Amino acid sequence: MYKNLRLSIELKIPLTDQEWNFIVEKAEFIKLKKNEFLQIQNSNSSYEGFILKGAFKTYILNDNGTESVIFFSFENEWMCDLESFYHQKPTTYNIKAIEDSEILVINKTNKAILFEQVPKLIQFHIIMVEKANIAIQQRLIDVLNKTSKQRYLEFIEKHPQKADKINNRNLSSYLGVSHEFLSKIKKRC
Repeated sequence: MYKNLRLSIELKIPLTDQEWNFIVEKAEFIKLKKNEFLQIQNSNSSYEGFILKGAFKTYILNDNGTESVIFFSFENEWMCDLESFYHQKPTTYNIKAIEDSEILVINKTNKAILFEQVPKLIQFHIIMVEKANIAIQQRLIDVLNKTSKQRYLEFIEKHPQKADKINNRNLSSYLGVSHEFLSKIKKRC
């Protein structure tokens, strides 16, 4: 059932069946319907998760009640509110399913136990944190240096099968443009 998770890990480090069984024991399977939350901003629950099926948006709710979408996450990708997870602070982001989804999650306590049981997971952890930091830096560079049209075109090129499933409100928030401006971009492309 969790074949894609094992493949994701084994692209970076090899696992024995016993090590894999330790991981499965510590992971929790969660099913979410479209528009259900995995995490709510300013709560005390935070997970590191691997998406088996579906898609999520990670966003903040601004003081004026508008959403700012930071990331979209899709099947076979990892996601985490890094500061909340690693420093046990209230969550920074809302993480919401944008389609029916299935995800495997692990809490910090179980992750620490896994590091003791399977020490080579620390190497995998370092690789994943590096990848997350690079993604955050790239997102910041893109926002600062690329036009909305460039970011839109790169997004649909990177996620062609998912772009149609993201509504214009969410996509315009991610791109940092109005709904009307996104419609103009789409017409020109």
